[in-house]
Order: sequence, then C-alpha cells, then structure tokens
Amino acid sequence: MYAKCGSLADAISVFESMPYRDTQAWSAMIMAYAIHGRARCAITLFQEMQNTQVNPDGITFLGLLYACNHSGLIEEGFRFFNSMKENYRIVPGVKHYGCMLDSLARAGRLTDAFKFLTELPIPPTLLLWRTLLAACSIHGNVDLGKLVLQRIFELDKSHSGDYVIFSNMCARAGKWEEVNYIWKLMKERGIKKVPGCSSVEVNNVLHEFFSGEVMHIEHRELHQEVDKLIEKLKLVGYVPDTSIAFRPGLKDEDKEATLRYHSEKLAITFGLLNSPPGKTIRVVKNLRICGDCHSAAKFISLIFKRNIIIRDLHRFHHFEGGNCSCGDFW
Repeated sequence: MYAKCGSLADAISVFESMPYRDTQAWSAMIMAYAIHGRARCAITLFQEMQNTQVNPDGITFLGLLYACNHSGLIEEGFRFFNSMKENYRIVPGVKHYGCMLDSLARAGRLTDAFKFLTELPIPPTLLLWRTLLAACSIHGNVDLGKLVLQRIFELDKSHSGDYVIFSNMCARAGKWEEVNYIWKLMKERGIKKVPGCSSVEVNNVLHEFFSGEVMHIEHRELHQEVDKLIEKLKLVGYVPDTSIAFRPGLKDEDKEATLRYHSEKLAITFGLLNSPPGKTIRVVKNLRICGDCHSAAKFISLIFKRNIIIRDLHRFHHFEGGNCSCGDFW
C-alpha cells in the first residue's frame, strides 16, 4: 500500500519490521522497488529471498522483469525470464511476456520485439500490440508503427490513444498527410482524445487538473502562475520541447502554450503555491508523462529544492535536485 501511494521508505520500514516474510511479502517488496525504479535493490532482495529458502512465484518474477524492463537491463531480464521457466517451472503469463516485449522495444530493438510478439505461444493481446506501438513512436519507426496499428484496429478501433500515438509519430517524421488522415478517421469514427489529467493532494484534499483547462477563474489564475514558473525555468536552462506538440492547424507560436498547460505542470504549480517550502509534492497522472513535463519537473525540483513524485500510467518518477529516479529511461 505504501509503495503504491509513493512512499517507498515506509514500505521498506514495514517490510524490515516483519518477523516472518512469506513469498507474498518478498514479492510485494520486490515489486515496490521495481515500480520506483530501484532495479538493483529488487535484484539484491531476490538474492536475499533465495538465501532464506523461500520459493518465488510468478508475481516475484513479474517484479524482477518489471524492474529490469524499466532500467534497461535486457540481458538480466531474459536471464530471470528463462530461470523462471527452466529452474522454477513457472509458466509465463501475458504480463511476463509483456515485460520482455517492452524491454526489447524500449531499447530500440523493434525488429526483435516484433519477432518475439508474433512467435508467442499465446495470441498477442491488445496491450502487447499497444506496447509495441508506443515503442515505435519513441524510436520513430513509422513503417512498423503503421503495421502494428493495423493489427490493433483488427481487434479494437475505439481507443483514442492508438490514433494519437500514431499521429504524433507521423508528425515527427513530417508525414502530414498521414497525420491529417488519422485525425479525419478519428472524426469519422467519433473518437475523442482522452485529456491528460493529474491530481495532487494538498492538506488532505485531492485537487484535479486537466490539460489546458481554463473553465474556472482559479484555473486562469493558476495558468498565470504557470507562466511565471516557466519563465524562471528558462533562466536555468529549460527549453520547451515543442517537437511533441502536434495537432492539425496548430501554429508554431501556439505549440509552447499547449505544452505549458499540461496537467502535470498545473498540478505541480498548485502544489508549490499551496504547500510549505521543502514539502514533497505528489502527483498522479492518468497517462504517460511527456518528455517536456519530465524535463520541467527536473528543473523545478532543482530550483525550488523540492522532492516531486509523479506516478504516471507506468511507474513512479522521483525528482530530486534536478534528477529523476528513472535515469531518463521510461
């Protein structure tokens, strides 16, 4: 519970105080380290678990694979994956396969990832195809991305994220005809883009923000504070990454404004304004954090001397002193 709420230190304290640790306890702690980007800690803990003669299960290995995946430890991940099958006779499930696929894809080994996916002993699920699509976007492989999108549409045409990811991928590659086609397809199918949403807790009250939201007077005032914040960040080296701001008809001068009011920035700014200096700011987002907000959060943690913890769709990011626990690999 503590780990899922962003407090790894409390999770460690509870684990270390346990007089008896069964497989579930060890597995929970390994997974806690994994989602917080502490791969080496997860691996070391697994070694301690082995020394105590406690048998691992599928959840234990899922934590190890997740840890390796989110830290770029591909070879170690495959070593655990093979050990799970050969030494412990644990049959991999779709989540285990997903971790291995994601590990290859994140590292840019897209051809290997596609081969791995198409040769699975189980039918590829939507989640697996979407994992590969996201990696194609990150690494700019439009041709493979288009093939993967076709596979996704054979299973489901209703998920807005698929359209947006492929559209952004094409925009970065300058394929504007593809971009316009995708947005036209979304309109024809009645697909609405899911807005970014971030929440931050201040004084035991949860405050929720949506990207670009200016419906209430207090949100307009918050936008003004974000404007001031961004100017401070620019003085220490922050440069808005407008290359990720895509939308048909969006002018260049409007791209920075679009990035500026992403929900993460609104939530962090609100936290800065409404909590005492030095207090940790904890944010939860419904989507993967974008590269620009990730960069901004690092600068904010540096100049305001704040620890910022953001949980996005996939993992926790701990920002402190201008660095992130993910090592910019997420």
